[in-house]
Amino acid sequence: MAALPPLNGLRAFDAAGRRLSFRAAADELGVTQGAVAQQVRQLEEYLGVTLFERVPKGLAFTSAGRSYHSRIEDVFADLRAATAELKPEPNKVLISVTPTFAAKWLIPNLPDFTATYPYIDLRIMATEKVSSFHSDGIDLAVRQGSPPFGASLDVTLLFKQSLVAVAAPNSTGNGQHTLDPEDLAKQPKIHDAHDLWSGYLTYLGVQDHSPRNLRLSQTSLAVDAAIAGQGVALVSRFLVARDIDAGRLVEVGRAWEVGGSDFYVIMRRSAKPTGSVTKVKSWLMAHSVLAA
Repeated sequence: MAALPPLNGLRAFDAAGRRLSFRAAADELGVTQGAVAQQVRQLEEYLGVTLFERVPKGLAFTSAGRSYHSRIEDVFADLRAATAELKPEPNKVLISVTPTFAAKWLIPNLPDFTATYPYIDLRIMATEKVSSFHSDGIDLAVRQGSPPFGASLDVTLLFKQSLVAVAAPNSTGNGQHTLDPEDLAKQPKIHDAHDLWSGYLTYLGVQDHSPRNLRLSQTSLAVDAAIAGQGVALVSRFLVARDIDAGRLVEVGRAWEVGGSDFYVIMRRSAKPTGSVTKVKSWLMAHSVLAA
């Protein structure tokens, strides 16, 4: 029987291949980035094959690495599934969400969830990448987009995309909260990765006359910048409802109902959800109604 490759190297290769990043793989495995890189190098030396090309933004598969990973990933997924069947955790629920959804909606609502379901072990994977139900063991995901998402997925609408322009109280310079479109066009703008300001101003029938623009990679950062008085942010209403109620933000422009970019709860059709997964989904749906 041929000797197996080093198992730590295979685990590191599996994680790094799914994330295409040693740093992200290290976070997943709970080790240092250097340890993951070393384990992958040792695996490459054992196999006598280069598995990754090191590129400025992370990793890229070689042709051999891609072929090998597709088989290794399935092996580890089967191991996780077999272990889960042997040692089930009926009260564990892993949900994948974006960092903004986690920071601005899910985590602020967690006290109600834990009070309602103290026995459910809710685990949150906050990532901009689309997680794999199969290899990552995801039970539920919340993602923004437009159906269809795939025949193998069960998709339920959670929030309609209703965008509002928000700013810190009295930060617009005229002491008024609601601005007419021309005045709003003259305000400093805070942009996130969705970059929807151009479409919103077109919807209002005005051109942008911002004296300055601040560009950030995540919507949660745009919200925080608006609270800090750095300009006007354009965000989903449900993400800033608490900040508006608390007086940290005010609406300064009329809402824009954007079609085709709503928020959905997603799960596999083939999965047989546990009672805990069903309860988490029902809780999400109930709180989306309250936030509407």
